[in-house]
Amino acid sequence: MVSHARWKLTRDKAIAEGFSESPETARRREEIRLAFELGQAVYDRRTELGISQIELARRAGMTQPQVSKLELGGTVPTVPLLARLARAMDSELNLKLVGETSQVVFSAA
Repeated sequence: MVSHARWKLTRDKAIAEGFSESPETARRREEIRLAFELGQAVYDRRTELGISQIELARRAGMTQPQVSKLELGGTVPTVPLLARLARAMDSELNLKLVGETSQVVFSAA
């Protein structure tokens, strides 16, 4: 498995060398990046709270494998699921999207 940082470095190098990706590839890359950032934000808050994936799954009405897949960036959660996760982690979700940059944070409510 390629890490997100290594994948981004390889992509940036290819673009600098004149490689141009298709609109479909760029769209998919953006989806993957956002899924990864959302998953990382869930992981960060869950570990900050000191709870297991099993406990988060119980609180959010999910299964542990669903939490694991989400944290690894393997799925893009729906807005209702994000709301359940925020409640389950006693948090508010802050999602900032500006151009090609984004910031995702679950913070204490």
